Amino acid sequence: MSGWGGGYVTDITYMLGWYRQQSPTIIALAALLGGVAADMPAPDDQVQYLELGCGQGYGAMLLAASNPSWQVTAVDFNPAHVAAAREWAAAGGLTNITFLEADFATLAEEPAGRALPQMDFVSLHGVWSWIPKPAQDGIVRLLRDKVRPGGAVHISYNALPAWGSALGMARLLRNAGKQLAWRSDRQAEEGLKLVRDLNGAEALHLRRSPMVQGIIGRLDSLPVTYLAHEYMNENWAPCYHADVAAALSEAKLDWVASGNLSENFPDLTLTAEQRAVAQKFDDPLLRELIKDLCLERTLRHDVFVRGARRIGASTRDAVLRQIHLGLNVHPADLPQEADMPAGRAQLNQGFYRPIAEALAAGPRRVGDLLEMPAVEGKRDNPAELVGIMVGLDFSEPILRPMAEAGPEALHFNRVTVQRLMRSEPLGRPLAAASHRVGMAVPSTLLDLLVLDRTLDGQGDVESLVDVMRPLVTDEAKLREVLAVSIANRLPILRASGVF
Repeated sequence: MSGWGGGYVTDITYMLGWYRQQSPTIIALAALLGGVAADMPAPDDQVQYLELGCGQGYGAMLLAASNPSWQVTAVDFNPAHVAAAREWAAAGGLTNITFLEADFATLAEEPAGRALPQMDFVSLHGVWSWIPKPAQDGIVRLLRDKVRPGGAVHISYNALPAWGSALGMARLLRNAGKQLAWRSDRQAEEGLKLVRDLNGAEALHLRRSPMVQGIIGRLDSLPVTYLAHEYMNENWAPCYHADVAAALSEAKLDWVASGNLSENFPDLTLTAEQRAVAQKFDDPLLRELIKDLCLERTLRHDVFVRGARRIGASTRDAVLRQIHLGLNVHPADLPQEADMPAGRAQLNQGFYRPIAEALAAGPRRVGDLLEMPAVEGKRDNPAELVGIMVGLDFSEPILRPMAEAGPEALHFNRVTVQRLMRSEPLGRPLAAASHRVGMAVPSTLLDLLVLDRTLDGQGDVESLVDVMRPLVTDEAKLREVLAVSIANRLPILRASGVF
């Protein structure tokens, strides 16, 4: 690895990714579910959004393409990431996004940092627990200076105590890998081989940890670029939630909620006995520690607000009733039960299926959905409806329910297809920018390619097979997947205003 990285992996670029917890509408929804007043973006707001640690900038570009009136600033330490992101944004015609190369330890004091405007939303995904303390301190100074009163911050990090039993495995993978190879991706591969060998030799502290066994079982399916950036950074250190909250309090930021929306409902995350213990305390940080001791929560997504204004359930519900939802899944694919931290939860089909069928035609207001005669069950809990439908990725909040497909979003989606179709597998999870939604809509590269050809009048199965034949080995399977995409995914993307 090159010397300027300071122990951070810089010799290979990180894989591109999109994470819905970083979207301002999801951040604001999380705050509302946490009982805190949140400034949900309005359709014409000129939102200021900052992403720290943007990687190749894919998620930031999706937000910029979906919201031409927003100003998006994305910062990364690696110049290779910034160069690639700038080139992609230029090809995508994005004029409302700026990429900065900067060291978090000094950005707050540099001219570029001082020139940043006050931010409405800030996101740090996969940064905090991978960087040294001087960089963490620099981030806190930047947040102190640049988050406006009422502004919200999303931060994710590897969490304790869940990571406790896997610390030895991670240390072995990193230290052994560094002795066995030079380039960080090769180090990760060699370190992983040694972990597997030792696991096969019945190493006690590998074998007796269910978490370690789960990690080892998943590692083979993960890209080597992910493994390198996850495990080979010298300063990687999982954190307790209370310690992160204490650090961010120096920027006057209050923890208010989990960015994973369903985790804000104790009934869905804890057993009755566990809730009884947690409810003995008013301190929300202590309650979160109890929750972390009960859950296999290795990665936390937290939402902080500068100047949290607590609101009651009636005020919260009044705001939630005005939110519009759109559908991410075909109604036929709505499951009858879902995995929750507290166990399998039955989804009342008499309640959720009529809602999904209504949303398949286009966005609907939460209050109107709850008043539909076909809906069976409780109609007075919009928080539960939003928490389940959005929290389980069945729906997205819709920022501009009447908007047409935005030309900026449409162009960016088509550029994305052309950039990725030769380098990524067709099943690669991605997202489509949507001006109507105001954030990205989950999709695969295949969905985006079908969309691209449909816009050119070549969206039938045979035309698509002709285009994709060089990319696949099983043509029969391709025809099957294409039929599902055309029948099920395109209507959802159309209803979401993607085209």
